[in-house]
Amino acid sequence: MYPYHNKIKQRIRNKELISYEYVERYKNIQPALLLYFNTEPKIRPIRSHRFQEYEHLLNEN
Repeated sequence: MYPYHNKIKQRIRNKELISYEYVERYKNIQPALLLYFNTEPKIRPIRSHRFQEYEHLLNEN
């Protein structure tokens, strides 16, 4: 199984994150936190039940 969230968190720590935004809908995810990276894959969506976990990480960086 691909360690989706572990990999994203590592990319944030590696300063690959360039921006993020909250959207009402992204494909089948609603609402979603979209993380934009400068490396592939460029966009990673996060579901609402993980928002708080990522907000903490985003505030650290």
